[in-house]
Amino acid sequence: MLPDFAYTRPTSIKEAVKALSAANARVHAGGTDLLGCLRDEIFSVDILVSLGRLDSLRGIRQTADGGLRIGALTTIADVAENLLIQKHYTALAQAAGEVASPQLRNQGTIGGNLCQKPRCWYYRGEFHCLRKGGDMCYAADGQSQFHCLFGSGDICYIVHPSDTAPALIALGAKVRIAGKRRQKTVPVEKFFVLPEDDVQTETILAAEEIVTEIILPPPPANLKSRYRKVRARRSWDFALSGAALALQFDDSDVVRRARVVLSGVAPIPWRAPAVETVLTGQALTPAVIARAANAAVENAEPLAQNEYKVPLLRGMLKEELGAFG
Repeated sequence: MLPDFAYTRPTSIKEAVKALSAANARVHAGGTDLLGCLRDEIFSVDILVSLGRLDSLRGIRQTADGGLRIGALTTIADVAENLLIQKHYTALAQAAGEVASPQLRNQGTIGGNLCQKPRCWYYRGEFHCLRKGGDMCYAADGQSQFHCLFGSGDICYIVHPSDTAPALIALGAKVRIAGKRRQKTVPVEKFFVLPEDDVQTETILAAEEIVTEIILPPPPANLKSRYRKVRARRSWDFALSGAALALQFDDSDVVRRARVVLSGVAPIPWRAPAVETVLTGQALTPAVIARAANAAVENAEPLAQNEYKVPLLRGMLKEELGAFG
């Protein structure tokens, strides 16, 4: 059952930011994650601030320099189906198409997908864990088969649930944020927070701030990108392991620049610089692909029940890099 709360629908970003300055207020966009969190009593709320009347936050528009602006209220389905995104930012279209189910893609928003809460069953269950203000992470010695390989800091072993975030980072996207004092733009890569920096939050957003849009740079020449998600079931499930790959080639099929971001294996979308280093300046031969896949897992720190993710991640990367040929 949902708790009692007040509900307001501001007509401007300024009004929305002001409403969010109230004590214990939360944003309501698509609501696909928020309402589940409220039903499960993961957090409480006194006022929900709906963004539903802010039409300026919807839509996909090309910028003067050839990039794209995606409003934060644009649905995941619209992102997946947009022809410009499919052609120039393929990894993002693929990632959006892998989110949850068709029903949730039609309701959920790109902004909400970036800001969703983790899916750890201890955090979502009746456990007063570190992330909820408790004194321990139950996954460390508990049921850990879906938890992280990297970035826990031995503090919290969640995995970041977003599919679109790794693709946006691989493509060099930025996020626009509105707050009480000013607007700011930050790389999506800098939007997320590791447990060692703050175990009770997932993003850099202050309580009164909202994501207004995502900005994609113009696609460089000879850019190819892909997103791969491995999960237990075809629909609904979150990633056991995944990767967003954005590779820029020269005319001789040598990788000039590489950005590789892993999903399903860390508390934030996990950039893999060791893999990028192996790929840069090389053609994608079987030997290079094997070295890159090995580099992806060399610093993995599996828990008692998720060691299977190491060969899964390695094998998935081999397949995906091979698909660029």
